[in-house]
Amino acid sequence: MPATALARDTHRRRARRSRESVKAKAIRKAPAKAEPMSLRIDTETRALIDRAASVVGQNRTEFMLTSARDRATEVLLNQTFFLLPTADWKAFVSAMDSSPPPNAKLKALLARKMPWETD
Repeated sequence: MPATALARDTHRRRARRSRESVKAKAIRKAPAKAEPMSLRIDTETRALIDRAASVVGQNRTEFMLTSARDRATEVLLNQTFFLLPTADWKAFVSAMDSSPPPNAKLKALLARKMPWETD
């Protein structure tokens, strides 16, 4: 498999695992007992939230919790998963496909026996 395809595949698998991990943690850490949360909100925003909640068949609390959970997950995923514009992705893939210039440290590393190699 060429380095380009391998890098893309690895990137996709890591992203999928990150998304699954964040969602699993959110589900696992859901409190057993509901705790109150209070916030101040202007009338127009409250009406907007109520209209949107009604469209999806939820009450205000369910809608706000779902929306907050989704946004929190998105924020956390952005810490581990990112998308690159096409030009940047091509530059990244090009760098991954290119061999680094040989140097003393690289030569020493490649000459070293790996721990999994037997005598």
